[in-house]
Amino acid sequence: MVDRPVLDKTGIKGQFVFYLEWTADVGLPDSVSAADGPRPPPDYGPSIFAAVQQKFGLKLEASRAPIEILIIDHVEKPTEN
Repeated sequence: MVDRPVLDKTGIKGQFVFYLEWTADVGLPDSVSAADGPRPPPDYGPSIFAAVQQKFGLKLEASRAPIEILIIDHVEKPTEN
């Protein structure tokens, strides 16, 4: 729901089930900027950035970090044996 991968740097271990409501920035006016997170008009619900911070006390911050990716550069059908 954000424009890049989200890395977990909390150090919190375990599995959790949670419910979070937010307003996607799709279809919002062009004046809404993603520089510091989307800022929807007051009649919309909170952005995902604000919702995560309000509900969990966590902040989504933009940063650079290495991530694992898989690149497939060639595919062939298997041959019959």
